[in-house]
Amino acid sequence: MAQATPLPSPTPHLSRADLRHAGRDVLGLALMDARNHTLFLVGEFQKAMEEGGEELELPNVPDLHLPGLSPALNPPLWELGRIGWFQERWIGRNLQRHQGPRADPQAPPLASVFPRGDALWGEPGLPPARRWEATLPPLDDIKAYLLSTLESTLDLLAMTPDEADALYFYRLALFHEDMCGEVLVNLAQTLGLPLRVPLPKPGLVLDPITVPATRWQLGWDEERKGGGVFVFDNEVPAHEVAVPEFEIDAQPVGWNQYVEFVMDGGYDRPEFWLPAGWEWLQVQQKQDEGRRAPRHVQQIGAVRGDALNGGVFQSWFGQTLRMALWSPVMHLSWWEADAWCRWAGRRLPTEVEWELAAHQAAGRGFRWGDVWEWTATTFEGYPGFASGPWRAYSEPYFGRHKVLRGASLATRLRLEHPKFRHHAAPEADHLFCGFRSCAL
Repeated sequence: MAQATPLPSPTPHLSRADLRHAGRDVLGLALMDARNHTLFLVGEFQKAMEEGGEELELPNVPDLHLPGLSPALNPPLWELGRIGWFQERWIGRNLQRHQGPRADPQAPPLASVFPRGDALWGEPGLPPARRWEATLPPLDDIKAYLLSTLESTLDLLAMTPDEADALYFYRLALFHEDMCGEVLVNLAQTLGLPLRVPLPKPGLVLDPITVPATRWQLGWDEERKGGGVFVFDNEVPAHEVAVPEFEIDAQPVGWNQYVEFVMDGGYDRPEFWLPAGWEWLQVQQKQDEGRRAPRHVQQIGAVRGDALNGGVFQSWFGQTLRMALWSPVMHLSWWEADAWCRWAGRRLPTEVEWELAAHQAAGRGFRWGDVWEWTATTFEGYPGFASGPWRAYSEPYFGRHKVLRGASLATRLRLEHPKFRHHAAPEADHLFCGFRSCAL
């Protein structure tokens, strides 16, 4: 097995959440930092696969279309080319880039410098089901495309006014590449490729926190923030929500709590599952020879004394590790998180409850950032939602996906913000996702 290299340490001034306000000079450095991180991850993929006698192009054949591989995960070469295409489409080819979020996405862009670029990586482009079977360009060609598009982007950035609208697409390209980097880490975990991603660090396990009733503003208020902040289209408009008093876990649910659900027959008792969740589980049990735990778990059971056969053993980038029982449950679907809550007499928090607690209860021990956290909220636009120029980012998933909040160990620090809205299908378990609960 290839020797895993630790993920690069983030550069402090390029990793802060306030890069949503980043000016031209810092933004240029951050774009280079994102590209270095992308190329590091691709190098790790290449090294791991060559060690096993394979090539990076090989995941594009049906033989490696693994059972249970989420359609949200793409071949590494496709993901890499998409990064270059996205940056070129919205910056180098976009004659309205100076208009920022007011740009017309229907305005014809300039031609791509990469033949077949729009057909492979555009929207709609190549359907997800075909990406693992398609013949993609070789790695060297895609790397050359990435270099060309980054050089063009930085040249244009140097001539761009230091204003929010003019910088909008540069900031969007930065965060898009950061999100693609996390997708590559998710894929490495799914394929069992060695990558040294640190496990969660120990923290105090605290009692649930009571948050008093209040009114809370969801979404970014640009005027209150002084203007100039980058926002994703699903994060605005700002609006107030009345929130009754609630009790919420101080940290995500740990393996010690989840083991009890498993040992109590949670995966065999339909009364804890929503009908659609129970149907999903039956399909998973047929595919996985009887699913009785979250994804990647090799063994799960109660620990009795010093018995070596108890606890949770989970695959972690190609190695089977014994997980600390205090550490957060991860790689489970929304259905599993909801079923645990029903078994425990609890419920998932709404996204407004999660955000309010993250802001107001941090001083009382509310801890987040190790895993994305499922919420009870179905992903929709805020009242008055208007799609941004990148129409495929939010609106196609409204009503189908569930909202996740927080961040994971694979998330770039500059994306971590308690107002950021991640989302995924309820069956998604390829993410580094967990959950916390609230009292009924």
